[in-house]
Amino acid sequence: LLNINVGGKLFQIAQKVLAQYPITRLGKLALYTDPVKKLQLCDDYLVQKNEYFFDRDPSIFHYIFHFYRSGVLWMMDEMCPSNFMEEIEYWGIHLKYSQRCCRILFEEKRDELTEYLKIERELEAELEPLESGAQFDGKFLGRFRKMVWNLIENPYSSVPAKIIAVMSSFFVLISIVGMTLSTVEEMKNKTGKMWMEQMEMICAIFFTSEYLMRLISSSSFKNFLRAAFNAIDLVAILPFYIQILFENLDDGEMQYHEELHKVENVSKLGKVLKLIKLMRIFRILKLARHSTGLRAFSFTMRQCYQQVCCLLLFIAMGVFTFSALIHSVEHDVPGTDFTSIPCAWWWAAVSLSTVGYGDTVPDTILGRMVAFVCISFGIILNGMPISILYNKFSDYYAKLKAHEMSQ
Repeated sequence: LLNINVGGKLFQIAQKVLAQYPITRLGKLALYTDPVKKLQLCDDYLVQKNEYFFDRDPSIFHYIFHFYRSGVLWMMDEMCPSNFMEEIEYWGIHLKYSQRCCRILFEEKRDELTEYLKIERELEAELEPLESGAQFDGKFLGRFRKMVWNLIENPYSSVPAKIIAVMSSFFVLISIVGMTLSTVEEMKNKTGKMWMEQMEMICAIFFTSEYLMRLISSSSFKNFLRAAFNAIDLVAILPFYIQILFENLDDGEMQYHEELHKVENVSKLGKVLKLIKLMRIFRILKLARHSTGLRAFSFTMRQCYQQVCCLLLFIAMGVFTFSALIHSVEHDVPGTDFTSIPCAWWWAAVSLSTVGYGDTVPDTILGRMVAFVCISFGIILNGMPISILYNKFSDYYAKLKAHEMSQ
């Protein structure tokens, strides 16, 4: 018998049993005749008791001991997969010696744990600031830049920082409200336009100052330009200056071109200006900087992109399938709207989403049967992945709030 002391617990195993697994650590211990090689395999050797000591977990070694006696590696659900894998790798035992049912459950649990730890790291990185206070040490005006950075990026660092964060959200809302009111017919008079322009100018000045302060306080311009939130800030202020540039170009061209050409240029510039003004809607994304809910939604979309792509694929398949079916049974009906399969795409998309505007409806019995199947398929399709997305969003939101509270 070979006396094995694991963490203070004694185990006795026959050497001929251990020799059946020569590639394992204890198998080598039983086969080696050189005392020096044997001592390299264990942590210590007790001469008086003739025991080989191993400073390992004795609770897991019970499963190793059972493996040598029965030839099967058993695993319990309550064991930590990482710890168990570390132990069996130390003893030189492969996972293939376990039963298939146990191995499948163990690998699923290990994958779940790996995915959980990965998501935890990404959640912590989501809340981790782009700059840390230590990065400003030794930099030009490091103390001043650190103070500005705390003022802009860390709302909980001081009362002025909290005020600036509230002001940033306030100006975002004011800008969106101003853009919305500018489309109201009653606000298109001279006085309304003047108020809207002044409001837009004040918001643009605030956003520009905020962006420049972030740029000045950044310890690395490369990381600053690569950050998503900073790109959103840039998109928020660019439309105002591009609008001013196009308006100046418009005035210049009106002085040098003929009347007809001027009207064409004004029309083209007007369309471009409308598109540029519409870009101001992206300012609402600035709220994500201080909104845990928007961050959780963005994180959910990034983590569940496979489910989202799968949902879009199913929707596309449903649209093509049911549009072809409805066209095949409705195209001979006089005055039908289903004159072609592309014309039926809109009806299929609306029916699959279970919205049902009713602007296009089938007239025949077969067409209504196809519509019923399409709507039923849409209910089933929408019910499966949306519940998964909602559960993940709730989980990520709770974790983000917990991380924020701990910080």
